[in-house]
Amino acid sequence: MKESVKESSARPRRTLRFSLVTRWSALVGTLLAVGILVALGLDRLMPGRPLAVLGICLLCVVPIAVITIRAQIQPILSLFRALEGTVTSYRDGDFSFSLHWAQNDELADLVQAHNALGDVLREQRLGLVQRELLLDTMVQNTPVAMLLVADAAHTRDPQAHTIVYANLAARQLLFGGRKLEGHALDAVLAQSVPALVEALARGGDGLFTAGDGEDEEVYHLARRQFTLNGRRHELLLLRQLTAELRRQEVQTWKKVIRVISHELNNSLAPLASLAHSGAELVRRGQTERLPQILQTIGERTRHLESFILGYARFAKLPAPRLETVPWPDFTARLAAQVAFTLVGSLPEEPARIDVAQMEQALLNLLKNAHESGSRPDDVALQVRRVQDLLRIDVMDRGSGMNDAVLTNALVPFYSTKRSGTGLGLALAREIAEAHGGRITLSNREGGGLAVTLILPA
Repeated sequence: MKESVKESSARPRRTLRFSLVTRWSALVGTLLAVGILVALGLDRLMPGRPLAVLGICLLCVVPIAVITIRAQIQPILSLFRALEGTVTSYRDGDFSFSLHWAQNDELADLVQAHNALGDVLREQRLGLVQRELLLDTMVQNTPVAMLLVADAAHTRDPQAHTIVYANLAARQLLFGGRKLEGHALDAVLAQSVPALVEALARGGDGLFTAGDGEDEEVYHLARRQFTLNGRRHELLLLRQLTAELRRQEVQTWKKVIRVISHELNNSLAPLASLAHSGAELVRRGQTERLPQILQTIGERTRHLESFILGYARFAKLPAPRLETVPWPDFTARLAAQVAFTLVGSLPEEPARIDVAQMEQALLNLLKNAHESGSRPDDVALQVRRVQDLLRIDVMDRGSGMNDAVLTNALVPFYSTKRSGTGLGLALAREIAEAHGGRITLSNREGGGLAVTLILPA
């Protein structure tokens, strides 16, 4: 009764078809005809004895009918038992069985549909197994340490504190390469660095540092909660960022040194030339050009001083000191220093910000908008609350930015202006992130740029 699906589907179907109704009707008709013929024959042999004829007829026809009907029903019962067995196998995840029915009737259609279902389930199971294998290979070989832990805050189950999954990176980082599944999270953390325990206790995502001096390592912790099999679970992701941060730090220092060297050379070379020219004029007694030379030297010196102060201000940005200020008062302070158009109404709730830092960030953005080639009337500021976030948009109708500039605009020291330091947007980004927010840049439809500060409300 059991054959492969491919063999079953490859067998040609019979062209002559008899339905179950036709077959059983023919069988019943044949048995009735046999009974009638037997009754007529007995009536001729034993005339005038109808009861005897009836009894003998029943004794002959009934056993034949029972045997014939049983012979017809037995394969059908076997098929039903086989169907029950394959359905049980399907429920257990085994889709390797198929059925065959020799007759060309409704049961053959049922068997064909059943085999087609098994074929589909087997293909789906194979695809699922392949995807699971691919996912497991990726998860096991990723450098990010992954821990799946049942959420103890929502159940009193003693197993709720246990680790239910850990990849190879987590085993190497936290347990010397040994399996973590089944171990209590508290017991594993007790053997780990205290910085990880403190980072987990703080909650949320963030960076933490383990070790001192040359052995210092920087990690990023990410946490996600979800429901799995009706129970709350938490996924912990630990990523080591030390090497990446050091490479980035080296690149940043190279860029800083390159920019500062370029700016110093641009300022010191003219100063040296002007000083030499001034000394030569004094030696010749031609002092009428000295005021102009000294004025130029003063301008270059002030430019160099402002350049150095800008870098120092960016490097020494203090932690924000939050205070409550009404939005009308804050925007009035901005309007007194730079022109802009206020779009829409201001939020009724007062702002909770470091006024000096946020004012500095928005002044930089508004001045950039005026320098973008936009008309002064098209420079606009909009402040609105969106759910639990505060959105501050600085918009202009200038030339906008191409993709390359949009990608690098927030990088410190990157500037497309000849005299720019590349610190305005970087400083605004630093201030936004210090307030727990972020900054985004996007080109506007119809031309221009929109710089958006998104802060917690």
